[in-house]
Amino acid sequence: MKYVIGIDLGTSAVKVLLMNIKGEVCNSISKSYPLIQEKSGYSEQDPEQWVDKTTDALSELVKQFDGDVKDIEGISFSGQMHGLVLLDENQMLLRHAILWNDTRTSKQCQEIYDVVGKERLLDITKNPALEGFTLPKLLWIKEHEQDIFSKASVFMLPKDYLRYRMTGQIHSEYSDAAGTLLLNVSEKVWSDEMCELFGIDKSICPPLVESHHYVGPITSELEEKTGLSRTTKVFAGGADNACGAIGSGILSEGKTLCSIGTSGVILSYEQDKGRDFQGKVHYFNHGEENAYYTMGVTLSAGYSLTWFKDVFAVNEDFDVLLDGVGNVSIGANGLIFTPYLVGERTPYADSVIRGSFIGMDASHTKKDFVRAVMEGITFSLYESIYIFRESGKTINTIVSIGGGAKNETWLQMQADIFNAKIVKLSSEQGPGMGASMLAAYGCGWFESLQECADVFIEPVMTYEPVQENVEKYKELFSIYKQVYSQTKELNEALKPFRK
Repeated sequence: MKYVIGIDLGTSAVKVLLMNIKGEVCNSISKSYPLIQEKSGYSEQDPEQWVDKTTDALSELVKQFDGDVKDIEGISFSGQMHGLVLLDENQMLLRHAILWNDTRTSKQCQEIYDVVGKERLLDITKNPALEGFTLPKLLWIKEHEQDIFSKASVFMLPKDYLRYRMTGQIHSEYSDAAGTLLLNVSEKVWSDEMCELFGIDKSICPPLVESHHYVGPITSELEEKTGLSRTTKVFAGGADNACGAIGSGILSEGKTLCSIGTSGVILSYEQDKGRDFQGKVHYFNHGEENAYYTMGVTLSAGYSLTWFKDVFAVNEDFDVLLDGVGNVSIGANGLIFTPYLVGERTPYADSVIRGSFIGMDASHTKKDFVRAVMEGITFSLYESIYIFRESGKTINTIVSIGGGAKNETWLQMQADIFNAKIVKLSSEQGPGMGASMLAAYGCGWFESLQECADVFIEPVMTYEPVQENVEKYKELFSIYKQVYSQTKELNEALKPFRK
């Protein structure tokens, strides 16, 4: 039997997934590591922790493997996006990595707009300047840590550093590079214009390859530490969202992913490199060659439900909390919730806005509130689908994963609000599955990622929209959309009173 390994380098842990040629998950091992948060808004990690914990996980995986290690033919990666890793001319770390959820760079984001202009930035990078992206971090280092900036020989993204330590080879790939604000997304090259405008030597940008590109074998040191064979091929991998798309079969026009975790993501396949979303949603290179994906983000998706449970139903588990919600009428008996608990990303990049319950009545019960929270989360996600459709995209099939796929009422709610067929999968391995599929494709097991998806991904249930419900939700959505504009000033006035 042949096997591949998918390594998912997340923000809190690395997950190592062993899969066989039949698409079966044979083993999964996770190792956690800490965040370093020295000041409010700062979020860093020691990249050596990524290396050490991945090495430990691989070693454990090999020890539990009862076959011939030479049958583990390939390894690929998924990784947290946007993080900045800097190496000197000897390829030694210059500092801790600054992560995607670090927010110290508001000044640098404004500087990017001042220098480039919003329209030109979107022309080149397809994305707005947000604190999480990589270029603002580089500019912060340039301003505040000039000695480190002057020594920088190459910048890397988190999974690219891990792969470098496993192979000795330095590369990036398009899906992760698209989240730096230094890549010309349409042309798939580092942007001379962006580098020149900000005084960044283009030589610090790593060589670019495709996600399924073979970068080399593992090092003899890693072979010794883990027990893996040096015959195991290592492939470039992709950004976590790109790998999540691959691992959910989002590989053709019209296919869309709804992922409800702490935050929520609507991600849609895009073949056209020229479509203009005016920066309302993210637009990145896919892990599939010559394809793209658009993505909207709800900051407090599953978190909104967790918050409600922790505040109002702390002793109930989620199954109990959600039991009976399907018996509550659409619209939660006249109650609407907006999930802006920590601000919002799509379609409003607004860090000040906060959530609301609108229409509270003495007759409302806890189940009404739970239904309103679920509907509010789903309306927020629908905002991204609405933008996609307004731009001319076809959205007809949506794969639902995460917390939103664990409850039948919520799955039908998604079908009705999104007005699309919702597909539930037999197994949700997300980015780790996508990384494994890139390794399988790179090893030549399949002629295409789609052919791999046909073997590795199994739909088990579909939910069709009920037209009567669709019409009711259209009416409710028109009310929901008004809440943001009508509470924006109120939330700005309340800001000084927050803790």
